[in-house]
Amino acid sequence: MGFSSNGADISAKTTSEINPGPVEDATPNSFDEKLRSVDVATALEDLDKIRRAHQWDPNLPKDKLDALKSALEHGDIKEITETDHLFTDDSPYEEVRAAVRNTDGGEVACTVRAWILGMIFVTLGSGANMLLSMRSPAINFPALVVVLLVYPIGCLWAKVMPTRVFRTFGLEWTLNTGPFTIKEHVVVTIMSNVSLSYAYSTDALLALQGKPFYNINLGWGFALIFTLSSQLIGISLSGMFRRFLIYPSSMMWPNQFAYTSLFYALHDKSKSDGATSNGWVISRYRYFFLVMGGMFCYYWIPGVLWQGLSVFAFITWIRPDNIVLNQLFGGFTGLSLIPITFDWTYVSAYLYNPLVSPTHAHVNTLLGLIFFVILTSIGMTYTGALYADYLPIVTSQTYDNTQKAYTVSKVLGDNFTLDIEKYRNYSPLFLSPTLALNYGLSFAALTSALVHIALFHGKEIWYRYKTARNQEPDIHLKLMKKYAEAPEWWYFTLLAISLAFGLATVLGYDSQLPWWGFFISVILALVFVIPTCMVLAISNIQLSLNVISPFIAGFIFPGRPIGVMIFKVFSTITLGQAQTYGTSDLKLAHYMKIPPRVTFWCQVVATIWGVFVQIAVMNWTLGAIPDVCANNQPSHFTCPNGRAFFSSSIVWGVLGPQRMFGPGSMYANFNWFWLIGAGSPVIIWVLGRKLKVGFARYINAPIMFGAMGWLPPATPISFSSWAIFGLIFNYWIRKRWNGWWCTYNYVTSAALDAGLVLSTIIVFFAITLPGVTIPQWWGNVDVFNTADASYTAWLKTVPDGETFGPATW
Repeated sequence: MGFSSNGADISAKTTSEINPGPVEDATPNSFDEKLRSVDVATALEDLDKIRRAHQWDPNLPKDKLDALKSALEHGDIKEITETDHLFTDDSPYEEVRAAVRNTDGGEVACTVRAWILGMIFVTLGSGANMLLSMRSPAINFPALVVVLLVYPIGCLWAKVMPTRVFRTFGLEWTLNTGPFTIKEHVVVTIMSNVSLSYAYSTDALLALQGKPFYNINLGWGFALIFTLSSQLIGISLSGMFRRFLIYPSSMMWPNQFAYTSLFYALHDKSKSDGATSNGWVISRYRYFFLVMGGMFCYYWIPGVLWQGLSVFAFITWIRPDNIVLNQLFGGFTGLSLIPITFDWTYVSAYLYNPLVSPTHAHVNTLLGLIFFVILTSIGMTYTGALYADYLPIVTSQTYDNTQKAYTVSKVLGDNFTLDIEKYRNYSPLFLSPTLALNYGLSFAALTSALVHIALFHGKEIWYRYKTARNQEPDIHLKLMKKYAEAPEWWYFTLLAISLAFGLATVLGYDSQLPWWGFFISVILALVFVIPTCMVLAISNIQLSLNVISPFIAGFIFPGRPIGVMIFKVFSTITLGQAQTYGTSDLKLAHYMKIPPRVTFWCQVVATIWGVFVQIAVMNWTLGAIPDVCANNQPSHFTCPNGRAFFSSSIVWGVLGPQRMFGPGSMYANFNWFWLIGAGSPVIIWVLGRKLKVGFARYINAPIMFGAMGWLPPATPISFSSWAIFGLIFNYWIRKRWNGWWCTYNYVTSAALDAGLVLSTIIVFFAITLPGVTIPQWWGNVDVFNTADASYTAWLKTVPDGETFGPATW
C-alpha cells in the first residue's frame, strides 16, 4: 500500500482501470423502488436548495429549470421524485457528465511513487521554465506535457520496481503499489500545475536585479520570502473559500474538462458504444493519439512552412499599402473584420481552448468584442479622438509625439525619479485606441463583477456561507464526503505564515512599500477572489488585477516605482494563484476524487519546492551568463518579462496614473468605465428579474468586459476565431451530433492542445533556438510586407522634425 495517515487516503485499491460500476450506496434501479425509497419531505428540501442555488445559472438547461419549478409548484410525488433523481443521481450539467464520471473507483492516490515522480517533474519543469522564460522568444512546458510524460513512466515503474513493503517509524510503505493508478496520475499533475509556471514575482526580481534595469540585489533571503509569500497566499485563500467555489455543482470549472477526459482516455482503453456516440466506436485512447499526432504534424505548416496562414489577412496582401483596409482587415495591428486563421496557436492563445468553454461565454465575448472594441475603436480612429489617427489601432506599444516607441529613460532623473523638465521637453504618453480601451474595460470588468455577483449570487453566497459542506445534493460532493476533509485551520495557518513572510519582505528590506500598502494589496485581491472565481468557474473567462493594481498603486505611492512593482505582484498573483492553481486544481481533485488532505499537501509542498528551484535557477542565470538581460545578449537571454515589468513600474510609478487618467489628463474620460461596469449588471438584472426577459440570464457583463483584458497584446482575430470555433463545437456539433460531442469533444480539446504544445517545443529546439532559416518564399516573406504587419497602419504620418498631440502637457 502507499502512505496512509490520518485518513488522508483511506482506499487500498490499486487497479489502474476505471471502475465502471455504480456509485456506492446507489439508489435502486427501478423507478418504483426509487419512489418508495425517497423521503418526499427530504426531496422537497433538496429541490428548494437546488432552486436557490441555480436560479440564475446560465449553464443549467432551461428544461431542467422548468422541471424544477414545476415539481415545487405542483407538489406531485412522482414528479418530485423524478426531478430529485434528475439532479442527484448525476450532475445536472451535460458538460460535467461528458467529462467526469459519477463514480469513485477507490484507487490509491497518495503513494511514494506519486510523490517521487511529482517532485522530479516539479524540479525539472519549474527549473526549465524559469530558465526559458528569461529568453526571447520564450517557451514553456505546460502541465499537459507532464500528463503525457508521466503516464508511460508510471506504467514502467509499476512493471520494474520491487513491490517489497518497508516499515519506517511504524508506517508501512512500498515503492510499487501495483498498476499506476489514475489518482496517482492526477496527484502528479496537481503538483506540476502549481509549480511549473515560473513565479510571477521573478519578473519583479529580474527587474530589480537585472543590470540594464534597477540593478538592485536585495539578496537570496528577500527573493525567497517574497516569492513564497506571493505564491502561497492565493492557495490559502482558495482553500478557505471552498464552500463557495468547489463544493457547489454550479461551479463547473470548464477548464478542467480536458484534463479529466484525458485521464479517463489514458486509463480506460475500452471502445465507445456506437449507439450513444453517433456510430463512432473508436476508443478515446486511440482517438486522442490520432488527433494529437495530426495536430503535431499539421502545426509545421503554419508554424514553419507557410507562416502567412497564421493571420490569413488576404485583403491586406492585395492592397498592402492601403491604410484603411489594413486597419480594418489586418490581423497584427488591425481589427480582423474577416477573421481567418489556420493556426491553433492564435485560436487558443489567450482565452484557452474554445472547446471547453460554454456557449454563453462565446456569445458574450463576441458581443464585447464587437461593441466595446471594434465599433468603439473605429469611432475613435476615424474621428481622430485622442490623436488615434496617428497611431495603430491594435498594439500594446506606447508612443511619443513623433510616432516612435515611448522611451521612458528620456524622462528619468537621478535614482529613477521623474525629471519634470525632461518630461516637458520630450512627450506625453500616447496609447493606441485598443490599449486605452483595455484600461477602461479592465475598470469596467472588476466593478461589474462585484455588482453582478451581488445581484445574481448574493443570496446564494450567504446560503453557502451558512451551509458549508451541507449544500444542495451533488453526486460528486456526496462521493467526496467519505474522505477526511482538509480542515480550514490548515489554510488559515498557511495564510498566517504567508502573510508573515510578506510583512518580512516589505519591512525587512528597502522595498518602497509600507506595511499597510502590503495589506492593501492583499485585501484588494481578497475582495475579488469570490467574484472573479465564480465568473471563471461558470465561463472559463479569467478576470485579472494586472491592470488595476499598478493603477491604484501609482496613485497611492507616486514616485516609488519599486513599491508599485511589489504591490502589483502581491495583488495580481494572489488572485491569480487563487483562480488558476488553487481553486481550479481543488476542483480537479474534487472531480477525480482525490482525498482533500492529499491535495493540500501536494499543492503546498510542490509550491514551496518549486520556489526554491526557480530562485536558484534565476540567480544562477544572472551570475553565470554574460550580459544577461541586455538587448544584445548573444544567446537571447534578454529577460523580456523583467524588461516589461521594469517599463511598467516606470510608467505607473514615475509618470504615474495621475498624468494619464487624472482630472484634466488626456485619458480622464476613461474613468467613466468604472460607472459603466457597475451599471451594466443592474440593467441586465432589471431585464431578467423585473421584466422577465428570457435571454437576460445568459448575458454576463463581467464576461463582455473581462474577456477583452488581453486585447492587446492579443488581437481581435484571436477572440473572434476563438468564439467561432467554440460555437461550431459547443453549439452546432453539440446539437447536431450530441452523442459524438459527449464522447469525444473534450478529448478533442486535450488532443489539439497536446499536439500543438509538443510540435511547438520541437519547432523551438529544432529551428528557433539554433537559428535555422525557414523557407524564404512569398508565404513566409511577402505576406508580412504590409502596413498592418509593419505596425505603420496609421491614418496620419508625422513629418520629420515635427510632432503631434497637445502643445503643453
